[in-house]
Amino acid sequence: MKIDGVNFNFVDTFDIPIFVPDCFVMGASKLGTGHGEAKLYVGSKEVMYPFFGNEGFVAHCFLLKSDLISYMNALHSEYLHPSQTYRGAAEMPKLWHERMRTIEALPEVIEFKVYAQDQIKGPRGYVNSTDFGYQLIREISLPLVSYISVMQLTDPQGSTMYYWKLFADFEAISDKKEALVFTYGKKGKKAEIVTQPKETSRDKAIRYARQGQGEYREKLLAECPFCPITMINDERLLIASHIKPWAVATDAEKLDPKNGFMLSPLYDKLFDRGFMTFTEDRKIILSNWISPANKKRLGVVDGQFVQLLPLDEARQEFMKFHRSSVFKG
Repeated sequence: MKIDGVNFNFVDTFDIPIFVPDCFVMGASKLGTGHGEAKLYVGSKEVMYPFFGNEGFVAHCFLLKSDLISYMNALHSEYLHPSQTYRGAAEMPKLWHERMRTIEALPEVIEFKVYAQDQIKGPRGYVNSTDFGYQLIREISLPLVSYISVMQLTDPQGSTMYYWKLFADFEAISDKKEALVFTYGKKGKKAEIVTQPKETSRDKAIRYARQGQGEYREKLLAECPFCPITMINDERLLIASHIKPWAVATDAEKLDPKNGFMLSPLYDKLFDRGFMTFTEDRKIILSNWISPANKKRLGVVDGQFVQLLPLDEARQEFMKFHRSSVFKG
């Protein structure tokens, strides 16, 4: 893996995604009150220590500017039409531009260190840091709809580095647009139910689009009556996948059959969650964020040619978004 001109060797991935809670983020992105807590829960200690090091570890980490730009582009729709009651909801569109300008001024590689929080008793594993890169994650993350994946690499000198990457959880965004919003109350972390505001014209459009999903599936089946990877053609075993996720698509894109493929469930999940994508010449690319062991179990390989993948000009346009903002490259 080459990063900023340097060859790194892949070692392992942290199989558990690190979901960003509201208590971790800062400022206008928060849902609740307060300034947030800098410590971040990454998983149980029995999982954290083997990956990051023993007790008292100091892990050398980095972010990539290009990844942060992709993350912000993926969440552009969420900034324009928030699915949650962010503290700065009214200024989210302006905030998106401000954060993009901050990121664009950064170097391509942003290094930082995280420190084991061994003083916190119990089985839960936490890290913390005052470094800029770590604080940047706290500043730009949107809670409950973002998560972090971490990859362990070694540089040419054999030193261990941890590659952190922020992702948008499109499924969580979609769910939150339909559900009640839960926030923290002023007297501690007690969940309060906040009723939804009166339905707007956009809300109605989204509701009508949801009702049209059956129509979308029928149109997509007419163009793609089988999974191009497995060749399964039993409609009961096929899922109408969106290329540009439902949560960030326009109302027209939600129902456009050119914005989809019919896929078998496993490959739908891989494609939907960004662990698999397709090149312009119909080849499969698998994400490096899948462990090597699991890659071997998938039944497909990197570079595999999918001859019957329906990639006309319209789908090619949607695939540009998938490769840049959904795929976990």
